Amino acid sequence: MDSEMLDGAPDLKLILTAGVGSDHVDLGEAAGRNTTVVEQTDSNTMSVAEHAVMQILALVRNFIPAYNDVVSGGWSIGEIAAKSHDLENKTVGIYGAGRIGQLIALRLKPFSVDVSYYKRTLLGTAEEVTMGFRYARLSDMLEECDVIVIASPLTEETCNLFNRKTISKMKRGAHIVNIARGAEVERDAVVEALKSGQLGGYAGDVWDPQPAPEDHPWRTMPRHALTPHISGTTLEGQVRYAEDTRLCLEAYFAGDDFERDHVIVSDGEIQSGSYKALYG
Repeated sequence: MDSEMLDGAPDLKLILTAGVGSDHVDLGEAAGRNTTVVEQTDSNTMSVAEHAVMQILALVRNFIPAYNDVVSGGWSIGEIAAKSHDLENKTVGIYGAGRIGQLIALRLKPFSVDVSYYKRTLLGTAEEVTMGFRYARLSDMLEECDVIVIASPLTEETCNLFNRKTISKMKRGAHIVNIARGAEVERDAVVEALKSGQLGGYAGDVWDPQPAPEDHPWRTMPRHALTPHISGTTLEGQVRYAEDTRLCLEAYFAGDDFERDHVIVSDGEIQSGSYKALYG
């Protein structure tokens, strides 16, 4: 939804995403035209958080090679075990501690891991204690973390944030799990780092572009555990998408206010703090 598309819809009053994430909309243009932008905030957070924990375990325990081994008729215990670790006592960094990032931290608690987080606005002490994590800058995460989970919105600040330079500063053999947006990592840098062993594994649910073309290099790179952007679309998640979309439509046609946390742009202004950082 860019300026050209909006030019072709001069009477457009509402852009309603039946999901989470509004980076596909030029929010500055929408605000300038007084077009309201609404999304279904929190409808898939639980689903995505569970998916992220699953992918962390898949990488650390070297699950995908083990699965492929038995499917192909193998029994390569030594080779697979040589790259399999306990998650216990590892350090996990969560870059972007919004709703999803906080749920990931809570679900990691039973694994006895050391969890750090980065968020543009620091959480309170009580929140940090409840979630079981501590604040850390990205530079500290790169040096300390065995796993970094990317859970931040796609903005100008986060686009290609995990590039060759950034990845080169990570602990050798560390893992990245990206459940945010594909463009937050540099595509070819991930491939190179996996081949060289700088990255021990890459998992995620997001690609750039989407749908990913057949020749996308991530499909064939080593030590990955990628899925086709399905983390938030469990059957339960889809029910929440549909229900929240219905409620938003009913509110709009009745002239009622939307639930506040669903609103990204209204009254000519960007309301979401994450996106304000992008559009100023």
